[in-house]
Amino acid sequence: MKLKLFAVAALASALLVSCSSAKKIEALKPEPGNDKPVAVETTTSFINLPVTIAIADVETQVNKLLNGLVYEDKKIEDDNIAMKVWKTAPIKFSEQNGKLQTVVPIKITANVRYGTSALGMNLYDTREVNMNGVITFNSKIGLSNWKITTATTIESLEWKESPSVTIGSKQVSITYLINPAVKLFKKQIEDELDKAMSKSMDFKPQVLDALQQVSTPILANEQYETWFMVTPNELYVTDAVLSKKQITMDMGMKCSMQTWVGEKPANNFKKENVVLKAVSKMPDKITATVAAVSTYESASKLITKNFQGQEFGSGKRKVTVQNVNLWSKDSKMIIALDLTGSINGTIYLSGYPSYNAVTKEIYFDQLDYVLDTKSVLLKTANWLAEGMILRKIQESCRYSIKENLEEGKKNLTPYLNNYSPMAGVYINGSVNDFEFDKIELTDKAIIAFIKGSGKMNLKIDGMK
Repeated sequence: MKLKLFAVAALASALLVSCSSAKKIEALKPEPGNDKPVAVETTTSFINLPVTIAIADVETQVNKLLNGLVYEDKKIEDDNIAMKVWKTAPIKFSEQNGKLQTVVPIKITANVRYGTSALGMNLYDTREVNMNGVITFNSKIGLSNWKITTATTIESLEWKESPSVTIGSKQVSITYLINPAVKLFKKQIEDELDKAMSKSMDFKPQVLDALQQVSTPILANEQYETWFMVTPNELYVTDAVLSKKQITMDMGMKCSMQTWVGEKPANNFKKENVVLKAVSKMPDKITATVAAVSTYESASKLITKNFQGQEFGSGKRKVTVQNVNLWSKDSKMIIALDLTGSINGTIYLSGYPSYNAVTKEIYFDQLDYVLDTKSVLLKTANWLAEGMILRKIQESCRYSIKENLEEGKKNLTPYLNNYSPMAGVYINGSVNDFEFDKIELTDKAIIAFIKGSGKMNLKIDGMK
């Protein structure tokens, strides 16, 4: 009986020794920083947008605005003629030596008074005359406050037949009456044509509406409350140039791009405060800085995969990492590693997030054990506190943002391939590969800012 009790006691003792060989460590957990939702402002971005407007589109819009009666003079007493001037066919535009040439077919319906006044008697007769002709205008192209402006003058007026009336059996020329009258309606038609072109090429409302839309915060990720916003700072434009049947000018916008984490930010953009700045030259490319957001949850899962199948230690003393958790504290990353093996428990590391441009990976520089963790390890498992093991662990504490970089480029591609936000308006361009810029930490995510460059152009052709 004593022998049996001794055997049981020996077995229990052996089991206790065996169980106690895997030590349990309890390091103090560094609590996450109490960071409020923050806005992270990137470096300034510049978007260059060369604009091309086909003369044919200007022609279409002007013909819509300038129709029918273009001039009327009802008073006959001052110059013996009252007239109406009508546009009879579509206006035609062309380019002549850097100027806009406009051909307007017209019809004039005139009441001509002829005769004399003598001895207190008015010996006048009045005849109605219908004439057809073509007026040719020349216009200088300019730009003022988002409007294409023109300074128009009449180049020539050609009658299909000489203005005359039939008196009795004779054709009597009335050119001496018509030509002075032409001077009267000349200025009127020039002004009306300038007004029509100015109205048809006033893109200020569209520009301001577009900027208001662009500056509205966009919910980039609903699950993690990530918002993206572009804030226009300055706008630039070069002089308008007429060449090769189109009007061209360069527009540019200096802006900041922001990523917010938390509640939807307020849009403080005031379109009424925007001032267009005229410049002689514009950079020929766009530069943009955007954010690649990696939540701590997603980054933790990626790093956990790196540790699968790995053991860390020396000899018989080894541990494996079962799970990884990340959070931020005092501008540093805290990395919690759940261990099993010779040591059971959780150890805590801290370091600064950095970027490897070759592998396109986020890693953690100056990685070390959190102070309390180091103290516990030195007491219970000093072999695990060795720098060699820490360096091996550090090699697995990384994850790639290559997909983020590729996704950023992919998301822009549809907007650079004959993208048409409205009928007759087309945007084309190209973007180079995105490059890493910097890293910011928030209470919910690691934000890697990336820069891209490229070219873009806007063409107006076939606008209705």
